[in-house]
Amino acid sequence: MSAMIERLEKMEQRYHEINEQMMTQEVLSDNKLMAKLGKEQSSLTPVVETYGELKKVLQGIEDANALLKENDQEVIEMAKMELEELNPKEQELLDRLEVLLIPKDPADQNNAMFEIRGAAGGDEGNIFAGDLYRMYMKYAESKGWKSEVIEMAESEAGGFTRVVFMLKGTEVYGHMKFETGSHRVQRVPKTETQGRVHTSTATVLVDPEIEEDEIDIDPNDLEIDTMRASGAGGQHVNKTDSAVRVTHIPTGISVKCQDGRSQHENRATALMSIRAKVYSEMKRREEEERHAERKSKLGTGDRSEKIRTYNYPQNRVTDHRIGLTLQQLDRIMEGKLDDIIEALLLQDQKDKIAGNK
Repeated sequence: MSAMIERLEKMEQRYHEINEQMMTQEVLSDNKLMAKLGKEQSSLTPVVETYGELKKVLQGIEDANALLKENDQEVIEMAKMELEELNPKEQELLDRLEVLLIPKDPADQNNAMFEIRGAAGGDEGNIFAGDLYRMYMKYAESKGWKSEVIEMAESEAGGFTRVVFMLKGTEVYGHMKFETGSHRVQRVPKTETQGRVHTSTATVLVDPEIEEDEIDIDPNDLEIDTMRASGAGGQHVNKTDSAVRVTHIPTGISVKCQDGRSQHENRATALMSIRAKVYSEMKRREEEERHAERKSKLGTGDRSEKIRTYNYPQNRVTDHRIGLTLQQLDRIMEGKLDDIIEALLLQDQKDKIAGNK
């Protein structure tokens, strides 16, 4: 426990330092620095507040134990009653701090960039990609998050061959990062005349929005090409060389953007996207090295990994990573995702606590 207290003391000290810094003219006149410190302060607040409660409880226990040495029987009884109340509270606060002290990905607090693609199943895969997009939009609305469509390639049969969008709010990426993977749907497609159930898939990729100062990418590692926008789907596709492709040479990650109104807009979007994807790839490699011997139940974060099945005939959704099955497909497709998201976050906490022990 002494190691934990030492860590908590440092975090409390840092919290007070930030409070003082945020009152200085230097920080007040720098919006970017103010936002950065505000973010750090926000992440420390629940830890510092819980530690404050723990200190009061520990002081109460110390005082009660001192009273047990008194000669007055009435005082001793009162001290025992006090300890009966305080000891479980101490354990409860220690358990809460154990969760709060789990190492967090700094990007958990960031906005999240989604890419949904229709995969196996042709038209039906594209239609399902559209259903997933609508589901996430409704969930975002229920959370008070804002959304912004970045690219959209609609499918003739409905839905999307590909749609890229941003969800903006507090800790969006932390909430939604486990949506990455292959989502499988089982239902009778509209085009099916025999009434047979088909299986189709759509893939989801979730990356955090990463600001320039959050990742160190050498400009020399980026190859930027401009070309003519092509294909259906972009509202503003034109005949000028407005499409931009950015390639990060060390990882081979490549991003093409053509839906913006200008080359400048497409370049900014492509750079934002490449930062997010390079960050995610670096994190994936880091996690792989750190936990080579222990694979998380929540999987690798690979887009091809089958994570969930949506069975329409049985109104059932199953998340295969945590063995969760809900007979509430109709509600879930209307954006009522809380039960699934919370179960995934809880499993992640358990995995991390087990890994720290």
